[in-house]
Amino acid sequence: MTVLGILGGSGVYDMAGLKDPVWRRVTSSFGEASDEFLFGVLDGLDVVFVPRHGRGHRHSPSSINYRANIDALKRAGVTDILSLSACGSLREDLPPGHFVVVDQFIDRTFAREKSFFGEGLVAHVSMAQPTCNRLAEAVHDCAQKAGFPIKFGGTYLAMEGPQFSSLAESRLYRSWGCDVIGMTNMPEAKLAREAEICYLTVAMVTDFDCWHPDHDHVQVADIVRVLLANAEKAKTLVAMMAPRLKAARPSPCPAGCDHALQHAVITAPAARSADMVARLDAVAGRVLKQ
Repeated sequence: MTVLGILGGSGVYDMAGLKDPVWRRVTSSFGEASDEFLFGVLDGLDVVFVPRHGRGHRHSPSSINYRANIDALKRAGVTDILSLSACGSLREDLPPGHFVVVDQFIDRTFAREKSFFGEGLVAHVSMAQPTCNRLAEAVHDCAQKAGFPIKFGGTYLAMEGPQFSSLAESRLYRSWGCDVIGMTNMPEAKLAREAEICYLTVAMVTDFDCWHPDHDHVQVADIVRVLLANAEKAKTLVAMMAPRLKAARPSPCPAGCDHALQHAVITAPAARSADMVARLDAVAGRVLKQ
């Protein structure tokens, strides 16, 4: 059974056709999540919406409790995560209003807890293929059918923030071949991998980063207009995804997402911290109970 988690901005949650909506706090062993989660049913598919920054945008990218968000989603039964993320473009051919189905990340964040594991229980998951190709193909197909401009595949540069890039940094990231830049998808993607949840980022371009010669001419009103338009497109994508995802879910995931921990835990059973084992009951219970 598929339960879809949606991580993103508040504009996505007000969806026509969402049945039995209810806001509910989900307790996590990693502290407080960003906010209550919105549970509902969309075209027969159970969905859970997460205000990543909290309603009213209370949390900065650095202060979001990413571990609590992902742990709580796992406890809520979420099997697949769609991360809807506003971002800046690092390419001329990805102007505002375009979407990118992200398949790679470069993590430049430094002030965040990046793993559920640590002293007393060590694990190393592979991030070679950090997103779920099954979800990627479904999103891309839906976007094409809707007529939205979308690029299949791209590299997301995750910066710490909350300040935006310097011109030198923006030029550096372009030289690395990055496509978009944002502040929220790391360590989110890493934690989803550790929690064995299929994860996909849909990057929604709101503006060019400061490398672009016309960047200084962009007005706040222009960015807000694009944000609102992107939110409407995102709601359409989610609505189109629902009937596809409620069909029989392949098990195991062809991309290996739901078995990412199979050979990742390296701490010997006798040496594992009992507190850590208890804390990881949702995230890693499948492998720790073996």
